[in-house]
Amino acid sequence: MGVFQPEKTHDSKISSMSYALRWKHENLRQISTAAIVSIAVTLMILLLVYSQSRKQVYLVVDGQMKSVQTNTSLLQEMLDEQEISLKPEDQISMPLSGAISDGDKVVIDRASPVKVTADGATKHLYTTAKTVGDVLKETGVKVKETDIVTPAVETAVSTNTDIRIVRMNKQVVQRHESLPFRVVKTSDPSIYKGESRVIQQGSPGVMVQYIEKKYKDGKLVSMKMVGKKVQTVTKDTVIAVGTKKKPVPVVTEVKTAVAKASSTPAKVKKVSSSSNNRVSKAGVDFSYKKLIKVSMTAYSSGESGVGTRTATGTRVTEGRTIAVDPSVIPLGWWVYIEGVGFRRAEDTGGAIKGNKIDIYYDSVQQARNFGRKSGLKVYVIGPVKPELN
Repeated sequence: MGVFQPEKTHDSKISSMSYALRWKHENLRQISTAAIVSIAVTLMILLLVYSQSRKQVYLVVDGQMKSVQTNTSLLQEMLDEQEISLKPEDQISMPLSGAISDGDKVVIDRASPVKVTADGATKHLYTTAKTVGDVLKETGVKVKETDIVTPAVETAVSTNTDIRIVRMNKQVVQRHESLPFRVVKTSDPSIYKGESRVIQQGSPGVMVQYIEKKYKDGKLVSMKMVGKKVQTVTKDTVIAVGTKKKPVPVVTEVKTAVAKASSTPAKVKKVSSSSNNRVSKAGVDFSYKKLIKVSMTAYSSGESGVGTRTATGTRVTEGRTIAVDPSVIPLGWWVYIEGVGFRRAEDTGGAIKGNKIDIYYDSVQQARNFGRKSGLKVYVIGPVKPELN
């Protein structure tokens, strides 16, 4: 017995499709409106979230400020976004891991490479200091008023600034100079002619000179005498020379008279021959070997490279020592210089050739002030200094 199948017709299927099409047509406008509203709401929500997360930050780099718009929340993220890199020595006003807010101001001072040379050592470093003085404070280098700082402490620091400190020191030392004593002869009518007696034994004095020495980074660069004083006064040797006539024996009166008579022409002749080479200067009558004209300069032991010992072995002495050309004036001889006085040829010099004389002064400044003088008359006397009449 077969199964009974219900009869299917085309009318039922067509009816279902017709109903779906009719529902879609009636509700399409509502579906489109709902979709548009949904999209608009989503966009508004996204825009609100975006606007709330966006910030304006003021970034100051090496004094230059600019405004930055960012959605980042941390400072490091913002710097990465702006492609700003930092060195370990740079200074920043807030931590890199700190959160940033709208309106924040971030200051970055970039470190500059500099070089500091002092006390024989050189340091290479990075610094954010603004001036040379700030760099020296930062590095702990102490500077005295006498030191030379290049460039000056108030100079602004730039990339590769080369800072140098030259240490300047002064030292005042004492130098003792011996002052030679003179031999003074005085007439004594109680002593016979041809005889003499030492009344006072001489002794040299002592002059203390104060020498200022300047050092640059420990090296001596100059020295000069800044003062002097007599520590021990010179004591002259005083010799009494007899002027008393010796008694003449009666027995020899005739012989003595003859002798005097015979010697008189020779004496007159001698005086006559030397009368042209005898002058009186500074209250002293003396004979001289020759008269020359010279050019004259001055020198001092305070100058660099000048010692205190002369070519004759004596110690240079102001008021006595001069340097000469020995072929013109023999060493050890006395001279009289017009406008200067009596001086002794005790020293020589590489530049002292011919009719040139270098006169000695203790003070470097006085020697420089002397300058150069020409056409001065010089009486060349001999190895014995003339004494007062």
